[in-house]
Amino acid sequence: MTNPLLPQAETLVKTAKTYGRDLAERTLATAVVAAGGVAIAAGPADMFHASFWETMAAAGIAAGGTVLKGMLARAFGARNSASLVKGV
Repeated sequence: MTNPLLPQAETLVKTAKTYGRDLAERTLATAVVAAGGVAIAAGPADMFHASFWETMAAAGIAAGGTVLKGMLARAFGARNSASLVKGV
């Protein structure tokens, strides 16, 4: 007996797998972009001694990089997703 209000178990597993892949990609991409933002804003030599404004600049650079990555993912990945992972 199946309940029409609940999704099938296969659908839940596929959705969880897709979510996990998407989350892993986005987390890794954000870490790379944030590290690049700090390196650009504060300079590689001073990135552990960044001022408030350098930190804010790094956050802005990271946000801009994430938007750019999402736009590239739409162009090269699935049309309705900001992920490069196929099937997300």
